[in-house]
Amino acid sequence: MKSEHLYSIPTRENAEARAKAAPEIIDAWRNFSRTVFKAGALDEKTKQLIAVAVAHVTQCPYCIHSHTEQAMRKGATTEEIIEAVWVAAEMKAGAAYSHSALAMDEIMAIEKAKVG
Repeated sequence: MKSEHLYSIPTRENAEARAKAAPEIIDAWRNFSRTVFKAGALDEKTKQLIAVAVAHVTQCPYCIHSHTEQAMRKGATTEEIIEAVWVAAEMKAGAAYSHSALAMDEIMAIEKAKVG
């Protein structure tokens, strides 16, 4: 199933309407985005691979499409992109597992209260 069936297809008309509603903010956002993705201590390809991974964790389909395309334009291979996705998956799963300590604390407190 393509994402177009789940999410609106971005249109120029929609983007222009949002920009018109908050022109100063959209200009600041666009400038921020251009600045963030410029080469610095990290090259542009690496920044796009990070964005691909983060987009998968945040589950933003628009970001996944956009940053995958940008990563490829910056020279990322299929293997690099998929490896970035796997890093994201491990981090998301790792967060779920590490936060299970909170559930375990609650279980232990309830069990202790039953005994006491």
